[in-house]
Amino acid sequence: MEKNATIASIKKYLEGHIGEKVTLKANGGRKKIFVDSGVLEGVYPSIFVVRLETGAQRTVTYSYSDILTKTVQLYFGG
Repeated sequence: MEKNATIASIKKYLEGHIGEKVTLKANGGRKKIFVDSGVLEGVYPSIFVVRLETGAQRTVTYSYSDILTKTVQLYFGG
């Protein structure tokens, strides 16, 4: 992601990666960091959805501000 990102630019960037494999690194609070892989399933006006591939398939949703504040980090590819 670019250094001076805005919520609109983050959304536009993610729209170009729908359906791609992604590694998700999320801060769960209290020194808990979750790292998981999945597929970027959808991009909506306020949130984006990632379908996780571990165990029972489930989806997680995050807002674009989570990326902006670095609570969530996404790595595409591989």
